[in-house]
Amino acid sequence: MNKISTKLAASFIISFLIMDTLLMVYLHQTITNARVDEELDRLLKTGSNHRNVLEDNYTETTLNHIILMESGGERDAVILDDAGNVLQHSLENEEILAPYLTKIKEERPTEDMIIPVNWKKSPYLVSFHPYEVQGNSGFLVMLQSTAPIRQLVGQLNVHFLLAGGGSIVILLVVYMLLSKWLTRPLIRMKEATEQISEGYFNVDLPTFSNDELGELAASIRKLSNDLSRVKRERNEFLASVSHEMGTPLTYLIGYAKVAQRTELDNSERFKYLSIIEEEAERLKTLVKNLMDLAQMDEMTFTVMKTEFSSARFIRDIVQLVQPAFDMKGIVLLHESVDDFTLVADRMRLEQIILNLLDNALHYSESGTSVTVRAFQEKKQTILQVEDNGCGIPVKNQQQIFEKLYRVEKSRSRSFGGAGLGLAIVKELTEAHGGTIDVQSELGKGSTFTIRL
Repeated sequence: MNKISTKLAASFIISFLIMDTLLMVYLHQTITNARVDEELDRLLKTGSNHRNVLEDNYTETTLNHIILMESGGERDAVILDDAGNVLQHSLENEEILAPYLTKIKEERPTEDMIIPVNWKKSPYLVSFHPYEVQGNSGFLVMLQSTAPIRQLVGQLNVHFLLAGGGSIVILLVVYMLLSKWLTRPLIRMKEATEQISEGYFNVDLPTFSNDELGELAASIRKLSNDLSRVKRERNEFLASVSHEMGTPLTYLIGYAKVAQRTELDNSERFKYLSIIEEEAERLKTLVKNLMDLAQMDEMTFTVMKTEFSSARFIRDIVQLVQPAFDMKGIVLLHESVDDFTLVADRMRLEQIILNLLDNALHYSESGTSVTVRAFQEKKQTILQVEDNGCGIPVKNQQQIFEKLYRVEKSRSRSFGGAGLGLAIVKELTEAHGGTIDVQSELGKGSTFTIRL
């Protein structure tokens, strides 16, 4: 989890520092350039004002006055004649003017102008102002020290460095808070998943904020509950399978030993062999149903849908199971108002109806009736199996489709079956994209309805 928080914090800090650096560079350049432009504009205006005064009253007193005004400050003034000779200046060292005199003699400017210089390297900003009065002409040169600009830049550098350092400190604090707020629940969830992987499904995760972390925690809790339920159902399923297979095996072994006795006559031996055959058939059916369910869970079976007649389909099924119902004295009826085309896997659909009829046969008494119906309703195919048997309590009606579930396990041997038939029916129905439900009342019977 520390790696996640570190990556997240590093990405956030780097992105912020890049943005912050670009912004600071932009502000630094903007402020510096604005100050340089301000100094140049002021230098140009001051030089123009001095030139105007000089042209209005060209006297020695005026020259001295202009030089006196610019002495001892950050700005200096130099007055030249037309030949470039210095008439008056406020410079401490006249040699500073040498490179600019060369430029004046080369260009001979006729209007106010700023000499382009690199303020970072040059000690002065320089402007030229030509004048002409009473037959006298020359140049007024203004020099502005660049020291204040460099001082401003130095102060800006200090302030920006302090701001950058403060930003880094704030980002580190944010990183610590983010790590605590984000990674702590992630670490809790990681520990919970490790417990789940080790088989401990009763994980305790607190309710986090209503965001992605909260949704992830809720999903882990749901996964834990589902796995706990699956584990419990698996144990119950294995216990039930062991019990269901153990019972016929016990009968097989016991009656096989009895049938081996030499003192038995043929009628008694035949009776015991019949019991062995019955229990073997029960065991065979149980194994077959378990294999069917295993195939459904692994999705290794396929549903091959074809078109066939609904009336003929119901008629063939009734003809197949009629003897079993006649032997128990139960009337088997079938209703098919209109013949229509069924689109389904005929073999799988037959397996569904046979399981429902077998369930009705086991839980119905002699003298009652069982009805099979097939009809269409709102573009849906409806298949129903209705019996007048013992019925199912309301509280058990949603559980009867679970594997190896029986309403009354104590009646399993008297009624037969291992609680797998309805589970197979549900799986096959859903494989067809359909649904199954049951309506039942104790003592009055049940109606199973399949919608395809």
